[in-house]
Amino acid sequence: MTAAVRGRPDIVVTGLGMITPVGLTSGQSWKMTCAGRSGAAEDPRLAGLQVPFSCAVTGFELQRDRQAETPPLDLFAQYAVAAARDAVADASLTDGSFDPARAAVVLGSGIGGQRAWQEQFGRMADRGPDAVDRLTVPKALDDAATAAVARDLGLHGPSLTVSTACASGTTALGVALDLLRAGRCDVVLAGGTEAAVTPLVSTAFDRLKALSRRQEEPDRASRPFDTQRDGFVMGEGAAVLVLERDDDARARGRRSYARLLGYGASSDAHHLTAPDPGGHGARLALRQALADAGTDSSEVTLVNAHATGTGQGDTVEARLIESVFGTEVAVTSTKGVTGHMLGAAGAVEAAFTALSIDQGLIPPTANFETRDPNLPALDIVHGTARPTPVSVAVSNSFGFGGQNAVVVLGRV
Repeated sequence: MTAAVRGRPDIVVTGLGMITPVGLTSGQSWKMTCAGRSGAAEDPRLAGLQVPFSCAVTGFELQRDRQAETPPLDLFAQYAVAAARDAVADASLTDGSFDPARAAVVLGSGIGGQRAWQEQFGRMADRGPDAVDRLTVPKALDDAATAAVARDLGLHGPSLTVSTACASGTTALGVALDLLRAGRCDVVLAGGTEAAVTPLVSTAFDRLKALSRRQEEPDRASRPFDTQRDGFVMGEGAAVLVLERDDDARARGRRSYARLLGYGASSDAHHLTAPDPGGHGARLALRQALADAGTDSSEVTLVNAHATGTGQGDTVEARLIESVFGTEVAVTSTKGVTGHMLGAAGAVEAAFTALSIDQGLIPPTANFETRDPNLPALDIVHGTARPTPVSVAVSNSFGFGGQNAVVVLGRV
């Protein structure tokens, strides 16, 4: 049963924009992800640290604010602006084809303008308070990326920023889904952005023992579900999805990638960093998303797992997947390629899931070689991309603080 059958409008994905460690466009990012080629490499920004590598965005041209008098935005906002421009172009949203007053922006970020804070702290430490940029606060606030996208594209609808740690990008999609169903807007640019690969943030994650230390072979360090996994690799970038009601998209002759069918969210209420070992909160969010989508677990063809390559996190999620879907459903984690893009991860993975549905192709879980014998015998897609008709797919996101968010996407 679909949302439209229950009297709610079908919400569709009509445009995609991505800036990832393996591509500056959605097409390039998708191609590299399907090839299973990791974006991890030594990172000069992290030289001398215990973990001197990351999945960094390379070749990105800085995006200046269109207001000439405004200094450059923080990098996380620049990523968002670039991804949003590409998404709007991909959706063929041209002037006059929509009402800017009915267009919203909803973006997630787990850390926000970390680079701006770090740069300005360095200035103050070296040269005193007068050296601090007077626009530090508006450039570094979590809502800086959302505001920048709205300003850059001239959008006057709701402009919202959500922060649910590493579930932020998926949470943003859920908020966008509710806005469209409620009729509060006609178009939503939804997604996530992050640019937190800095010495401080990397060290902080390493102090939590969350990062892989496989520095002798960084391109093999991100190993979701693999028995030799030892932590995640930090990534950065952004993804923006254009969401509309299906009737509106059809009226302007726009083809859609997929439908956004449902959303669920919950809190573990368990621990500051560790997931509930029983996966109760994650299961609640997943069940909510399936119910919201009006679909049953037996109809799901693909699970795009959160799977970051940490011991406990992958274990809890693998057992959750088995308990809800059994072991027949295809499972992939694209973090083997992109690393963990933190607040942007859920949006990027939802975009990849929409492309899997559109193209009937499931990207492999890069670096997965040997299943952890303590995990269920899931059908982990690995080695090469798998041609598979995907009718209904789930994308999971889980974050520190017990944040859980799940979206369900389906074929148009």
